[in-house]
Amino acid sequence: MPAYDLIIRSGTIVDGLGGEPYEGDVAVRAGLIAAVGRVSGSGREEVDARGLLVTPGFVDLHTHYDGHVTWAERLLPLSAHGVTTALMGNCGVGFAPCKPADRERLVHLMEGVEDIPEIVLTEGLPWNWTSFPEYLDSLSRRHYDMDIGAQLPHAPLRVFVMGQRAADREAATSQDIDQMTTIAREAIAAGAFGFSTSRSINHRASDGAHTPTLQASQHELIEIAGAVADNGTGVLQMISDFEDIDAEFELVRRIAARARRPLSLTLVQQPHAPTRWRALLERIEQANRDGLPIRAQVCGRPVGLFLGLELSYTPFALCPTVQAMEFASFAEKLRSYRDASVRARILEEFTAPLEQRRAEIAKAFAGRTVDSFSMARLLTNLSGMFALGDPPQYEPEPGSSITAIAQHTGRNAAEVAYDSLLEQDGHGLIYVPAANYVDRNLDSVRTMLAHENTILGLSDAGAHCSLICDASFTTYMLTHWARDRGVGLPLPQVVHALTRQGADAIGLTDRGTIAPGLRADINVIDFSRLRLHPPKVVYDLPAGGKRLSQDADGYVLTMVNGMPTYREGEATGALPGRLIRAS
Repeated sequence: MPAYDLIIRSGTIVDGLGGEPYEGDVAVRAGLIAAVGRVSGSGREEVDARGLLVTPGFVDLHTHYDGHVTWAERLLPLSAHGVTTALMGNCGVGFAPCKPADRERLVHLMEGVEDIPEIVLTEGLPWNWTSFPEYLDSLSRRHYDMDIGAQLPHAPLRVFVMGQRAADREAATSQDIDQMTTIAREAIAAGAFGFSTSRSINHRASDGAHTPTLQASQHELIEIAGAVADNGTGVLQMISDFEDIDAEFELVRRIAARARRPLSLTLVQQPHAPTRWRALLERIEQANRDGLPIRAQVCGRPVGLFLGLELSYTPFALCPTVQAMEFASFAEKLRSYRDASVRARILEEFTAPLEQRRAEIAKAFAGRTVDSFSMARLLTNLSGMFALGDPPQYEPEPGSSITAIAQHTGRNAAEVAYDSLLEQDGHGLIYVPAANYVDRNLDSVRTMLAHENTILGLSDAGAHCSLICDASFTTYMLTHWARDRGVGLPLPQVVHALTRQGADAIGLTDRGTIAPGLRADINVIDFSRLRLHPPKVVYDLPAGGKRLSQDADGYVLTMVNGMPTYREGEATGALPGRLIRAS
């Protein structure tokens, strides 16, 4: 009888601890790593990994799969990019706890904040829960291609307790707070990994209403944080705009001081405040010197939007001719865009100043953004748009913008953008780096990534179905930062950030490292062949809903709990992933 279920032979092991890679074997038995080094004996299957990387499975701390996990088994595209553990319930939004009367309210909130269509959620959510423990119990009966964990989101908690008063952002009474803290303790006892909240004015429901948590009081937040931490576990996650950075960070410090549990904040470089991220990092550094465990969650590339004929917006979204196509099918839009008379009309309409297009702006954004004119400027600023390319370029040269291409070729910039949309039979995409790209390079992002008080996050997998596709950031960390960029980051450091560091951040001690006795969540990667494909639109959500997805080459093998889930990018059919509960 073979001694092991599987042996990965002679791979270059990058163990997740940050040390230098070394050549060795990895043996797997009964879902665990049984031996590492020179392994004698045989396995029922043996993988020749000479010249290939062997890493732990990746841990993604910031996803929005709260709805997807109730109807889907394969959590794509994340699971095809080496991720074997994902945490959801971020930014204070989710679907539990929830009374039947509040279901529509939470659907509209998620539709607005995370760009998941209402029809998808209405058709897909089974609503076989009321309490948060019942939600976890529902998920525990399902199987996946990765492990999932959940946090208790503040918005549904507040709505569950306060109803319409929460939606109206009224102050919670002492009785409300007592009830919320009781539910928080129950959620942690049931296996929630922590608690999340949003204080961002950019987070709005699809009707334009602010998130119910926006103005939650200091007392409310501190008491809930204390309840989460009562049993010595639980993490805290929050997003804030930090417009008043001193007052807002003082609140963060007080929450962290009460909980004494790890707290993470979203950190990006914003165009309207390009140096605020540095000021926030300085405050986080001081907080850690003061003994407060606060970290920033950062993304390894620009937070960027995609524009295309199949997606929510194009650069011509404010043109009346385009707005008249709002409910047309993709095929109908493509035929119209190819029509010479329609083209001429759209290009003429595009030249109108924004100040004269207020009605079109209001229709295009329907109250979903705080400053619709800012969004309008973003969608019409051709100098800040780039043809994505294949492989996709997420750190494009300034000279490759739509405007720069027009200047080089002697064409009109709007015509260049128009023709870019028509490439690949109308599937062409335009990339708009909206944050983390103020300086037209990723030098600031590199500083964030290398900082001792940051952790990787912000993939937002499962959200922004027709705008953003950052679920492939794990692959990008390896290709761009550890291999291709001239001034990048060491491979062991990148793998550590993708694996052990993420596991440690939420208290998972059984994964994230290639070591005997730990879970056999493993990637075998052909580093030289690792490559991202451009995002594409797929129609696989409930009710035929669409989303952006993205493929990659170079993942030879991905294993979850000792079982191969993907081979060369193709699903094996195995679903060893489960709901994991914090303990």
